[in-house]
Amino acid sequence: MSTATTALTITPSTHPASEAERAARMTNPGFGRVFTDHMVVIPYRNGAWQTGELKAYGPLSLDPASSVLHYGQAIFEGFKAYHQKDGGLATFRPEANGERFNQSAARLAMPALPVDLFVQAADELIRMEKNWVPTAIGESLYLRPLMIATEAALGVRPSNEYQFILFASPSGAYFPKGVKPVTVWISEDYVRAAPGGTGFAKCAGNYAASLVAQAQAAEQGCDQVVWLDAVTRNCIEEMGGMNMFFVYQEGGKTTLVTPRLTGTLLPGVTRRSLLELAKDLGFEAEERTITVDEWKDAVATGRMTEAFACGTAAVITPIGQVKSKRGDWTIHHNESGPITMKLREAMLNLQHGVSADTHGWMHKVL
Repeated sequence: MSTATTALTITPSTHPASEAERAARMTNPGFGRVFTDHMVVIPYRNGAWQTGELKAYGPLSLDPASSVLHYGQAIFEGFKAYHQKDGGLATFRPEANGERFNQSAARLAMPALPVDLFVQAADELIRMEKNWVPTAIGESLYLRPLMIATEAALGVRPSNEYQFILFASPSGAYFPKGVKPVTVWISEDYVRAAPGGTGFAKCAGNYAASLVAQAQAAEQGCDQVVWLDAVTRNCIEEMGGMNMFFVYQEGGKTTLVTPRLTGTLLPGVTRRSLLELAKDLGFEAEERTITVDEWKDAVATGRMTEAFACGTAAVITPIGQVKSKRGDWTIHHNESGPITMKLREAMLNLQHGVSADTHGWMHKVL
């Protein structure tokens, strides 16, 4: 029997995974390969969000003329729920993801979803799927909210109908065999985003357009691609879909530098948090432009000692080697640096409730 909440109808699955099935699927879930029993779907029509439903996870039904299939109105987010030291469950800064979701929606002429509804939908799903949340440090339940245009109509204009969808995926440790630095390829043939474009939005098209450059990086023996700005092709922007940080050791102080937000970079929640966490740990933190030439020269002279990328999935990923048409270089002997690892440990301890949440970033669910 269905029961109603403020904005969602709860209809439990009639065929949830058994305890044994769930345990088997969670033994080595990796990232984004295993999905839980339920999802949330909230329709938008007649100019308003309608009552949504938490129901069994399953396929969507779309008309072939649905706008998303032709004109690409599709956005998404990603954040996580973590087991806490006290046995509870909490998400990391979900309001920030809800706010960014609406920034993406505005850029694609899509309707805003109230942030409190965004957070409520996640809370309800996590409570329903509490047994799907892994317990070890570094493991989590990944939440994937998305919105697509569903009106069956051809014509280049914003859709009048949408669906908000939220589902969950248990995720193992991103580096199950220990944190390993990645090798990156600096792309000069392709750009991720241009001024006035959609670089700051998490829209599906951004990622589709990045795949050819990622394939090029793989051909060069690299794990990831580093994007440059579209105008000068010299300023560092992002690594794949992750923000980047550079660690400088000068004048007896440690400074973290990350490319400033120009409208072409994604305003990462992890990036934003690390800027504050770095200061808590006694480091300086700057947002400014950094060029390929500066990166190469600063490593050569020893001023830059580490580099890493950050995002929801991996939290922090060290960068060990750089390859490009301008030459190759190695950072910190292609090993994970101490500042990188200190920040990663501090972030994970905060997310799992091991250390005090002095910024009020954790949202208690259970």
